[in-house]
Amino acid sequence: MIHAMPKCSTTNLLKHLPTTLHRYFSLTLAFPFHSFSTHGPQPHPSAEIFKSGTKMGSYKLGDLSFYSLIQNHASTLDFGSLEVVLDQMKRERRAFLENNFIVMFKAYGKAHLPEKAVDLFLRMRGEFQCKQTVKSFNSVLNVVIQEGLFNRALEFYSHVVASKNFNIHPNALTFNLVIKAMCRLGLVDQAVEVFREIPLRNCAPDLYTYSTLMHGLCQEGRIDEAISLLDEMQVEGTFPNPVAFNVLISALCKNGDLARAAKLVDNMFLKGCVPNEVTYNALVHGLCLKGKLEKAVSMLNKMVMSKCVPNDVTFGTLINGFVKQGRASDGARVLVSLEERGHRGNEFVYSSLISGLCKEGKFNHAMQLWKEMVGKGCEPNTIVYSALIDGLCREGKLDEAREILSEMKSKGYLPNSFTYSSLMRGYFKAGISHKAILVWKEMATNNCNHNEVCYSILINGLCKDGKVKEALMVWKQMLSRGIKLDVVAYSSMIHCFCNANLMEQGLKLFNQMLCQGPEVQPDVITYNIILNAFCMHNNISRAIDILNIMLDQGCDPDFITCDVFLKTLRENVNPPQDGRDFLDELVVRLVKRQRTIGASKIIEVMLHKFLLPKASTWAMVVQQLCKPKNVRKVISECWSKLSC
Repeated sequence: MIHAMPKCSTTNLLKHLPTTLHRYFSLTLAFPFHSFSTHGPQPHPSAEIFKSGTKMGSYKLGDLSFYSLIQNHASTLDFGSLEVVLDQMKRERRAFLENNFIVMFKAYGKAHLPEKAVDLFLRMRGEFQCKQTVKSFNSVLNVVIQEGLFNRALEFYSHVVASKNFNIHPNALTFNLVIKAMCRLGLVDQAVEVFREIPLRNCAPDLYTYSTLMHGLCQEGRIDEAISLLDEMQVEGTFPNPVAFNVLISALCKNGDLARAAKLVDNMFLKGCVPNEVTYNALVHGLCLKGKLEKAVSMLNKMVMSKCVPNDVTFGTLINGFVKQGRASDGARVLVSLEERGHRGNEFVYSSLISGLCKEGKFNHAMQLWKEMVGKGCEPNTIVYSALIDGLCREGKLDEAREILSEMKSKGYLPNSFTYSSLMRGYFKAGISHKAILVWKEMATNNCNHNEVCYSILINGLCKDGKVKEALMVWKQMLSRGIKLDVVAYSSMIHCFCNANLMEQGLKLFNQMLCQGPEVQPDVITYNIILNAFCMHNNISRAIDILNIMLDQGCDPDFITCDVFLKTLRENVNPPQDGRDFLDELVVRLVKRQRTIGASKIIEVMLHKFLLPKASTWAMVVQQLCKPKNVRKVISECWSKLSC
């Protein structure tokens, strides 16, 4: 029923008109026009609702409802309707507010359309007669940066600030955004320059400015400069908050400088800042990196006593620390302790433990943990499934691994490169190379990229099968596709060439490795392959040359290296030698290079072979081992093992 409006004066009618229009607008949103009529297509709501009316200052009646439409369409990311509203407003010469555009910029940011935001900003004055200010400028700049387009952000900043058409003066937020973009691009020196220019632009850096620049400096390893900035900000009257301290504490912990990190924590308390979970997580991570796991557990207890609630990152860091130290069983005990306190392990914690237990040969414990995880309602993900498949393959249980893979796929989890590489390694280890190659082909079928690990496993497996031509074909394919060569791939091909009596080709690859970066330098396995090949061909002088390179490159010999030379000295030298003098000299050379651990391993081999070192060698080793710093380290390790 439609009620007649009460009689009232024209003034009162005008007074209540905006409210009436708003109510009508709400009705049109709830009941679109096409629901009221069946006589063909109806015009857009804004065309019917908003008619030109009496002007109120620089605005017209109904402008507020247009603004409401912009707000609603932007919140639903309905850019088509937004364009219709903007066109309608332009035709009716409606007044545009800067805030209308800021709302639209944010919508473009949510929709990951930064260039649309930039384009709309540039059209504001000419097309919509709305002047841009630093407020709308910062909004667009933030959208571009949030999308990770840091170069584009700096380009946009330079264009707008340099242009006289905009006449925009950057404020503190602008500089914060620019410094963030520069730091993310690694342009820290330029970021420092911008930081120093801030006071010259009648602005003052705020807490966020300092924290952003400190983080950028820390990312570049310039921690001392970042700490100096902390002192500077306090002199300038800006007091640091936990975020600023955490940036520095995290960097120091990752760098292994726990003493300075602890001093910063003390400084936090002095400044009235209470350490939060980020602070404690950084400290726990730092202690785990240094292998100080018991202190990390103590830090966790201290965290709880400080009424700071540990989170998944805390538990994951601590348990992963135990796993990396080869103490996955201790990590599992930590998980049990945490669960007794009411905390639940997530899939990342379980995957780390299952993987660690499998690598340590504790497969039954890993399976028990798997069952517990499923029983507690923790849904396995790709990482957990892959960890279990890897463990099964290491145990030679390839059929069970295939069953888990099928279950994984049935639950919608896609196998990754690690999953497939574990299966390939398992099949090659079991001598079923044709199934390993089928897994390789299955990867391609399932659009899973072959990475350097997969290539290395394939090359290694083919080489062990004596399939030199096939391995060489895979090697060439790897090179043609730009796949990064790793130590395993190089060592496998070198081994392949040496077994085929193609020593020169093997040496060529070895020399290539020496010219690579530190991550592709020959390891002890590579050296042992070359040494064994030369000794097998009775070329001891060349083997000694390779041994010298090995020592110069900082790679310590192991028991296999010793066995290679001992066998050669016994069987290929006339008269035969027991190798005592050779190993004794090797120990002396290692001690002189301050490589005590390597020297100790050689002595261990000598004692096992009943080849006693010379008295002078013993004295040299004992003197090196008994230096105060080394003694403290050994005692600390002993106490650590006893406490476990």
